[in-house]
Amino acid sequence: MATQRLFSGIQPSGIVHIGNYLGAIKNWVALQSDHDAIFCVVDLHAITVPQKPEELRRNIINTARMYLAAGIDPHAAAIFVQSHVKEHTELAWILNTIAKVTELERMTQFKDKSQRESKEGINAGLLTYPTLMAADILLYDTQVVPVGDDQVQHVELTRTLARRFNEKFGDTFVVPEAHVQKEGKRIMGLDDPTKKMSKSASSVYNYIALTDDADTVSKKIKKAVTDSGNEVVYSDGPMRSDPVSDYGSSKPALRNLINIYSLLSDKSPQEIVQMYKGRGYADFKGDLTDVINDFLAPLQKRMADISDADILDVLKDGAEKAHARAAEKMEKVRQRIGLV
Repeated sequence: MATQRLFSGIQPSGIVHIGNYLGAIKNWVALQSDHDAIFCVVDLHAITVPQKPEELRRNIINTARMYLAAGIDPHAAAIFVQSHVKEHTELAWILNTIAKVTELERMTQFKDKSQRESKEGINAGLLTYPTLMAADILLYDTQVVPVGDDQVQHVELTRTLARRFNEKFGDTFVVPEAHVQKEGKRIMGLDDPTKKMSKSASSVYNYIALTDDADTVSKKIKKAVTDSGNEVVYSDGPMRSDPVSDYGSSKPALRNLINIYSLLSDKSPQEIVQMYKGRGYADFKGDLTDVINDFLAPLQKRMADISDADILDVLKDGAEKAHARAAEKMEKVRQRIGLV
């Protein structure tokens, strides 16, 4: 069976947290050995919200640094910056001409923001964000797209656009499949387990950044919300009427903390519950703090040991590999639609 091609990426829009690692990068590391893997720093997606230029440049480098430190192997996978391969924006424009505005307006990210703010305050980039994501995927004949469940909708639109283009202009694009990690696909906020852990959260106590030191981790875990009672249990029961994926739980905060513990320690939630039978939240939180710090310390050491020059070399090499594939695909697309 031929090796399947895989594509995924993260925005360089600031803090990278353990939710990003557990929900995406840990999965990438596991998948790269048996896939033809491409991992992108999606900087053009990041500028759909205001960015300070110097901070953005630093975040691009640091996101790539984190990829490498976490175990993405540049010899096994192509690692590059989205804006370094111009075909991404060229294909995105072409896909804009076959996407329907009503489809884009139904995308959760745009819909949520347009409900919070007037449409006059939203830039067109946020509306067309999904067509750029589709271009990212379709340029490389991607078959597998590792995503969190909150991004499955965008992959479904990508599939729709691929089929629509193929029907109109002839067989051109592979129709990709979303690959959603069964566990850890959505790590929730430490301060609100009904909402996804987010780098844009108003409180630093929402997330554990991959750069947090041991004292900061300890403070954040101590302040992390827990549920009523004092028994460490892992509940799958319904939580009010809140439609929070399969993380609905009568003890959602505790479930979230156990998920973090489980994914960083490779112990099952059930094993963790057994470990804390007859013990309370304080013991559990103290040990969770140690598990997180034991994971972060070597990761942070590896990040510190990778120079900017080494990162730029990796990104240059990755962009050359990606451009060769993207240029070939765009030549076919231009011919199909009648461009000279």
